[in-house]
Amino acid sequence: MSKLIVRFAKDESGATAIEYGLIAALISVALITGATTLGNTLGNIFTGISTKMSTANTNM
Repeated sequence: MSKLIVRFAKDESGATAIEYGLIAALISVALITGATTLGNTLGNIFTGISTKMSTANTNM
């Protein structure tokens, strides 16, 4: 019985799985944040281009 308890205490596979899960979650958050920022920036660029094209089209 004591060998079972010692083996259980030394088993770190559960802790490793949790660490990998936390790393994956942090990477996901970073990717989502980056994609959102990039999407907003591209949206603003395309809105500006669209406005300039509309203004140029009405001045013709």
